[in-house]
Amino acid sequence: MRYNVMIFPAGTEIGLEIHNALKMSKFVNVFGASSIMDHSMSVYKNIIFPIPFFNENHFIEEINVAIERNNIDYIYPARDDVQLFLMQNRDKIHCKIVSSPLETVEICRSKLKTYHNLITQDFIPKLYSNINEIVSYPVFFKPSVGEGSNGVRKVNSREELSDKDFNNQNVICEYLPGMEYTIDCFTDKNGFLKIIKMRDRSRIKAGISVHSKIMETDKQIEYIANALNGKFDFVGAWFFQVKKDACGNYKLMEVSPRIPGTMGLSRNCGINFPLLTLYTFESIDVDIIDNNYEIELDRAFINRYSINIKYDYVYVDLDDTLIVDNKVNQFLIMFLYQAKNKGKKLILLTRHKENPQDTLKKFSISEMLFDGIIHINMDDKKSDYISESKAIFIDDSFAERKDVKEKQGIPVFDLDMIESLIDWRI
Repeated sequence: MRYNVMIFPAGTEIGLEIHNALKMSKFVNVFGASSIMDHSMSVYKNIIFPIPFFNENHFIEEINVAIERNNIDYIYPARDDVQLFLMQNRDKIHCKIVSSPLETVEICRSKLKTYHNLITQDFIPKLYSNINEIVSYPVFFKPSVGEGSNGVRKVNSREELSDKDFNNQNVICEYLPGMEYTIDCFTDKNGFLKIIKMRDRSRIKAGISVHSKIMETDKQIEYIANALNGKFDFVGAWFFQVKKDACGNYKLMEVSPRIPGTMGLSRNCGINFPLLTLYTFESIDVDIIDNNYEIELDRAFINRYSINIKYDYVYVDLDDTLIVDNKVNQFLIMFLYQAKNKGKKLILLTRHKENPQDTLKKFSISEMLFDGIIHINMDDKKSDYISESKAIFIDDSFAERKDVKEKQGIPVFDLDMIESLIDWRI
């Protein structure tokens, strides 16, 4: 059986990670749902748009229409406030919600509630309830409910605080000068904590870890993870973040019962948290394969393109195009297979000095990939051998591209343009 899973909002870093984790599974059909035009439009094969924002009056009605129309079995929340809203309204939602229980979500959504529920633990940072309790600076100020780095600040002196800052909307606590870490965890259907995976947050941008590597899990981290699992009712994947204090001890920053955006680092060790969580909701016993090798993640802005051309034929060169520096152009070969999967006709058009079939065989490329191989003389013009108007032409030579463009009027592509042809919607 394949389960239809809706990720909402689809375009968050959390949603994109869930999509990456589920898109290749033979047990899941992935649907993205979004309220805005965002990166999800370039990534998801199945996109539901527009969905009202979760805090709009008609959201529940519209999301249920989408659920019923697409036979959705599960909705995977991809934002903290969306997760909380869905769980608060779970009896009105016409499918299952992939989430820990409401009480856990409500507590973890508030850092003050989280700290107060763990107040006897020595891994809770020192909290200040009024300005007179602070005997030394700096201290740290952050909203009780928030995400990323929104509203957080280091407070260096008494003059930077006022009495009105001390309320149930804010957390004012000891400043933690040490390194920051995220710990990815998984609790199975029996409440057993099966995974504790520690990673650093060596570079952070807008509150998101953009460079991270897997660490050996410290014994103190194991103690904190087990204490949290014993205190709160988690189902499936969750995580917590810690930072070292001035004495080198780990102090809890926050806990969240959801998938974090950088959990893909653990996924590429073999631990697919979003899929394991779905199995847990189906009461399936799970086992874990952890490759436990050294692995680092680095992320940056990435380009995805939507190109408004229609073509049935792809004409492609061999020398310095499909074969570059005596190696297969793996990016181009990916596109060619994608085009083949979509029913496009592939034509190899080349002046190759040797037999093209022999060269393809040398580089382990089947000549069956191509619907035709046109081997022309050195003095021939490639433009003379292109007969279809609904075609594109790929060649490293500017002169060849210029001639084909002028004579045939079809789109032409250099090697650095191939990325605009790739369809990432799997």
